[in-house]
Amino acid sequence: MGEDQSLNAALISVVKDLGGSKVVAHKLWPEKMVDAAQRHLLACLNEDKPERLSPDHLMLLLRMARDQGHHGAFFFMCSMLGYSEPQPINPKDELAELLREYLAAKKQDGESASRIERAIASLKMGVSA
Repeated sequence: MGEDQSLNAALISVVKDLGGSKVVAHKLWPEKMVDAAQRHLLACLNEDKPERLSPDHLMLLLRMARDQGHHGAFFFMCSMLGYSEPQPINPKDELAELLREYLAAKKQDGESASRIERAIASLKMGVSA
C-alpha cells in the first residue's frame, strides 16, 4: 500500500487487496443482496457521502485485512494517532503463548489444590486430637 492521505484511502486499498468491493461488501453484510452491499460499502468509503462503516464493520474489515497479511490501514491509523507501528502476531506464536499460559495456570491450579488438601488434612488432624 502506498502513502495514503486518509483513512478512507487506506481502507479503499484494503478493499482492493481483499478482492474488490463486491467480495468485501458481501462479507461485511451477508444479509444484503451483493449489489446493495457493494453500493453501501462504496458509499461508506466515499468521503462525500454520509454513510460510514460502523465500528464493528471497521474492525471486521481490519481483521480480514490482517488475516491476508495487509496491515496498511491499521498502520495508517497508528501513524495518525501517534503510535509506533505494531508488530502483527503470528497465529502460531499466539497459539503457543496461549498454550503456555494455559499450562502455567493448570500447574498453579494443581499446586493450589494440593495446598488446600494439606490445609484440610491439617484441620482434620487438629480437630480429632
